[in-house]
Amino acid sequence: MESLKGKNVLIVGATGGIGAQTARLMQGSGAQLFLAGRNAAKLHAVGQQLQVPAQRLFAVDVTSEESVAALAAGVQAQIPAVDVLVILSGIGIIKPMESLSAQEFQLTLQTNLFGPFLLLKHFLPAMKEQKKGLIINIPGVLGKVPMAGAAAYSASKYGLSGMLQSIREELKRTEIRITNIFMGGVDSAFWDNIDLRVQRDKMIREEEAAKAIWFLAQQPASGVVSEMVLQPFNHQAI
Repeated sequence: MESLKGKNVLIVGATGGIGAQTARLMQGSGAQLFLAGRNAAKLHAVGQQLQVPAQRLFAVDVTSEESVAALAAGVQAQIPAVDVLVILSGIGIIKPMESLSAQEFQLTLQTNLFGPFLLLKHFLPAMKEQKKGLIINIPGVLGKVPMAGAAAYSASKYGLSGMLQSIREELKRTEIRITNIFMGGVDSAFWDNIDLRVQRDKMIREEEAAKAIWFLAQQPASGVVSEMVLQPFNHQAI
């Protein structure tokens, strides 16, 4: 396995439960963290807990190219390129078609699909200059199998999966690797505002989801884990 010691790791979506847990594990392995998230107050709280310097904390709106460009400029002013980019940003709107608004559908695509596109657009060139790098995305199980009420979410995640497979083809002659985690139900804030009967006590815990990301960030340089499926034992959809 590759050591994370001294590696430059950017986690986008570091203010969420999985993101904060992942940051803690990465730091414990000696990585130099760069953290980004939507909520500036939450971001600085996570940064303070992990003693990450303020200049390595970035409030970002992944739906805005101007905001993502500013993130890339801020990171690349400090290092030539990130070694590991973990994209955890995203939203979940689970509603039946008749109550799903056009605005909600568009926001889901903007955040879950266009956001990763912008991040790759602005961080891949520096990785190509460095001739190496690892990008970890979380399309989730709904990027492989559908679910009733998830028209917007599944559209964004199926699109993300297809986009990443296409980009992977472009990167075949480089040492830049893309790993996708198709993660099932995680007991996180994702479910707080979703009106579904779910057994959160039987879901994957945030810290276990973070351990999977941390493990994949250390995959050997001689190979690549193209994808991992991680889902609750009692609800295996794939």
